[in-house]
Amino acid sequence: MGLMEAVIDIPTEHEANVFGQFDVFAKKIERTLHVTFIARGESVKIMGEAANVEKAKKVLVQLVGLSRRGSTIQEQNVDYTLALAMEDSKESILEIDADIICHTLQGKPIKPKTLGQKAYVDALRRQMIVFGLGPAGTGKTYLAMAMAITAFRNNEVGRIILTRPAIEAGEKLGFLPGDLQSKIDPYLRPLYDALYQIMGAESFLKNSERGLIEVAPLAYMRGRTLDNAYIILDEAQNTTPAQMKMFLTRIGFGSKVAVTGDTSQKDLPAGQVSGLDVAVSVLKNIDDIAICSLTSKDVVRHPLVQKIVKAYEEYENRSRGRDGGMKRNREGSREKRRRS
Repeated sequence: MGLMEAVIDIPTEHEANVFGQFDVFAKKIERTLHVTFIARGESVKIMGEAANVEKAKKVLVQLVGLSRRGSTIQEQNVDYTLALAMEDSKESILEIDADIICHTLQGKPIKPKTLGQKAYVDALRRQMIVFGLGPAGTGKTYLAMAMAITAFRNNEVGRIILTRPAIEAGEKLGFLPGDLQSKIDPYLRPLYDALYQIMGAESFLKNSERGLIEVAPLAYMRGRTLDNAYIILDEAQNTTPAQMKMFLTRIGFGSKVAVTGDTSQKDLPAGQVSGLDVAVSVLKNIDDIAICSLTSKDVVRHPLVQKIVKAYEEYENRSRGRDGGMKRNREGSREKRRRS
């Protein structure tokens, strides 16, 4: 392919934000797309193969757009904009960035940062029940919490109920000191953290005392009817089919539900079927129920976490392929023995 040059104007006040400290973002774009940047004043010349120059120009235009909106550009923004450009996607990070759900107590906007997260948030707005599936760091629970708090503040629901099964990664509750509540509180801590960050400890405690916000283990949902509430079931991969059925049949009129989980991180006993797997299979064709699958592309933690998640996804896919091949071989051997 032929070489070409393109020029883009980046205002001086946005240059440091777009290029990053010590030009770290600019160097990443150059390295990833095999282009060269030459900055003169407010003009940046891009040199390289024609297709790559166009992609680099598209990346810079979107990053400048983010900077003009007042966003502090982070490595995740650069990585995701690069990923969209390399896939020749027509979607723009600017469209995703415009969807602000609410603000934290410190005034930081909470918004989807990837196409997968945007589809998830849109489903939470439209549907009564949404299953958010995906690895750690994809924002499943945090975005659902932001949507729940926004609905509560707008009087769309009368209360918020946050729950998760009290099954834990390789530990036994019985060996921990204290009563049941003190035993399960550490496993509900991620939910408390998100509540404190978005609405503040004082507001949370006030609403909690009035019974308007409830954080409780899944076992406490039995026998109740949950009307006019925004309900979030977190770590749903650790439910049994009976628990999941019990939970879903508690839902009353005027309620919205987000069920979040990572099917690759089950803490159930060996051989136990996950209630999340069964629910997704049974309910996938029912209207007003959405199933959103997030992937390693939607991880918004440190870039290294994204690489770790992707590596595990590839490993698990290979393992499933090997297990399937071994199963077919065993079945073939048994068939041959029967014939002989």
